[in-house]
Amino acid sequence: MDVKKSKATVALMMMFMMLFLVNFPGCFSAASQQPINKKSTHLKPHNGFHSSFLFPVTGNVYPLGYYSISLSIGNPPKVFEFDIDTGSDLTWVQCDAPCTGCTKPIDHLYKPQKHILVSCEHPSCGVVHFPESPHCEKPDDQCDFEIDYVDHGSVLGVVVADVFSLRFMNGSLIHLPLTFGCAYDLKNPGPYDPPAAGVLGLGNGKASILSQLRSFDLTRNVLGHCLSGKGGGFLFLGDDLVPSGMSWMPVSANSKHYLSSPAEVLFDGKPTGIKDLKVVFDSGSSYTYFGFQVYEGVLNLVRESLTEKTLDTVQDKALPICWKGTKPFKSVHDVKNYFSTLTLKFKDTQNIQLELQPEAYLIVTEDGNACFGILNGTEAGLGDLNVIGDISLIGKMVVYDNEKQRIGWISADCNRLPNSLDSNYKEDIQRPYAANFGILEENHPKTQGSSETNVRVRNREL
Repeated sequence: MDVKKSKATVALMMMFMMLFLVNFPGCFSAASQQPINKKSTHLKPHNGFHSSFLFPVTGNVYPLGYYSISLSIGNPPKVFEFDIDTGSDLTWVQCDAPCTGCTKPIDHLYKPQKHILVSCEHPSCGVVHFPESPHCEKPDDQCDFEIDYVDHGSVLGVVVADVFSLRFMNGSLIHLPLTFGCAYDLKNPGPYDPPAAGVLGLGNGKASILSQLRSFDLTRNVLGHCLSGKGGGFLFLGDDLVPSGMSWMPVSANSKHYLSSPAEVLFDGKPTGIKDLKVVFDSGSSYTYFGFQVYEGVLNLVRESLTEKTLDTVQDKALPICWKGTKPFKSVHDVKNYFSTLTLKFKDTQNIQLELQPEAYLIVTEDGNACFGILNGTEAGLGDLNVIGDISLIGKMVVYDNEKQRIGWISADCNRLPNSLDSNYKEDIQRPYAANFGILEENHPKTQGSSETNVRVRNREL
């Protein structure tokens, strides 16, 4: 729920911005920075207003199982890799507090300082715990958090506020204090060590980095990603790269997820009788998940369509359901002609459909087998929720418009950045800068309300 800010809060924010500009002269000036190479590739800002941030994405669905970006935190800035996740709000990074269960070497962990801790009485702590309230013995206690994930993993830590170094698409570099989680206790990270140092929460709640940027009036509360099947892609925050001609679908205003209108499943363009699916779009999931009955129904349709084709079932360690051909497959393109297109047709929209061609639900493993990239969500702990993961979003620009509560997608070339980043991008963004941490401690974004509901409190004194 959005709560209007009081005049005092607005005045405080205006005072902070004035102090911030004094302490960081030229941060908002494009003339004070080396400009980004403006050479166009295949997309251009549609409104001429450069207030967006663009990040190169690394990773793939298989074999890595993640897509991530790099962000610089602290002074001097230190680079950390973050898994991009539209299924959660709070951004967190593994930190040396010290850490239990962290997967990174100690010199690759974030090192928190006491003066950047967020107190329990601070509005930012309430944001992280919303709709519940923080439980603290004293108002000046540190703000703790715990996140439980459906894969039975959990993250425990303390909320901090430190400076992020971010570059606008027009070349301006800013050093901005943002609130995030310092995670010092990780449980059950999964079958493989997480390659990223943390998670970039891009959900629709007020605790997200994007919502905090919007609270500074720096950019629109809009984000998009374009994930390549060859690996990599790009992520943007703001609306400068949103293409015209997109088809939009409303998302639920009462959900903590990007929840679509009810959907019906078509197979090879024909109705299947599978209707009224609750569908969530989640870039933090490598694969797509359907609830048990939907999963069984779709899997049976796929199996029936293969009865007269030269594919045999085979066991593969990559995924539960796999097939082999007369010779090993080299890529999904070798096997796609054996399979039919799945389509999600959304109700209460103007004929909005999400086509899942075979490459949007299949992978080819290192053994040359084709495996089914749609998994049993009920078995994974998702109940009747259906999740559209990275595998089904490849080759599409997907845009989450939180201001108009809608989501859209369009086919796109995700192999090239919309604007080329210049060669000194990383070098410039990692340079030390003048900072006033007194301002930082008392004036980081005071957003209100969050979609994060799975947060509990424990204590570890830093």
